[in-house]
Amino acid sequence: MLKKNKKEKAGPGWTEVILGAILAVALGVVLGAGLLITKTVNKVTAIPKDAPAGAVYYIEGQKDMSKSGGEEKLRTFVGGESVDVQEGEMNALIASIAKPASPPPASAKPGDKSPPPPAPEAKMIDATPPNVRIRDGKITFADTVAVSVLGITEPIIVQTTGAFTRGGSGFEFEPETIYVGGCPVQRLLFVRSWIMKRLLFTVPVPGDIAAAWSKLVDVSIDGSKLRLRAP
Repeated sequence: MLKKNKKEKAGPGWTEVILGAILAVALGVVLGAGLLITKTVNKVTAIPKDAPAGAVYYIEGQKDMSKSGGEEKLRTFVGGESVDVQEGEMNALIASIAKPASPPPASAKPGDKSPPPPAPEAKMIDATPPNVRIRDGKITFADTVAVSVLGITEPIIVQTTGAFTRGGSGFEFEPETIYVGGCPVQRLLFVRSWIMKRLLFTVPVPGDIAAAWSKLVDVSIDGSKLRLRAP
């Protein structure tokens, strides 16, 4: 009884104090990141000159490729020749190789009493093919990801801007900034790797394109063009 009273008077030990401080900091980081992720991202056609500090913007890349000749450039690239690619051509290519959506269920025939097929289960994170924008020597990949929690679905814009550098297996995209909503995560190496793979680069690259890419001797961005140089 005396030992118990002494412990109560002494208060928590250093272990409890340190553990409590760590948990408090971790909780603060999680709550702060959550608030930034849900921060409004302004979808605009140009960054305002008087943009306030801390504001996050999203500019969508062009999609209209009716006169681009993108398919011919793809054949040229796969054939081992150098090409210059515009953002609209990249967006058209990504859309063409993305997995098609599942077909809608067939309508029930008259008199058919069989139960309807179950509705597809909603994904907690539903990412779509990324949108590409090339401006001022930088390339941006962005996606509007649908996040579903407790029956509530919230769209979150995920975007990364950077350039290409030569890596061990060829040229790789090197991000300078990565935003999930309004939260910058480029300094969190493990988190940013997951975001790039699971939220942005979700479209598998066809083998012929990957093979042609691995042989490139230079990848650069000139203004609004991605320049791919073959040997």
